Amino acid sequence: MPDITWEDPYCAEGSACFRIGIDATDNAYIAVNGFEDHYITDTREALRILIREIKAGKADHLL
Repeated sequence: MPDITWEDPYCAEGSACFRIGIDATDNAYIAVNGFEDHYITDTREALRILIREIKAGKADHLL
C-alpha cells in the first residue's frame, strides 16, 4: 500500500463520509471514511475534476 496522506473526512448531510489523500508521486486517492484500505486512485487533476462536478450538482447521487 502506498504511503498516503489523508485529509480530514468530508461528510455531507447524513450520507457517508469520504476522505481524499495524496501520495509522494502526486497520485490522488478517495475512500469512504473508515475504509481507507479500499480506495480508488487517479491523478490529482482527475480527482479534482470529479469533485468539482459533484459540487456543481452534476453527480451528487455518487455520494
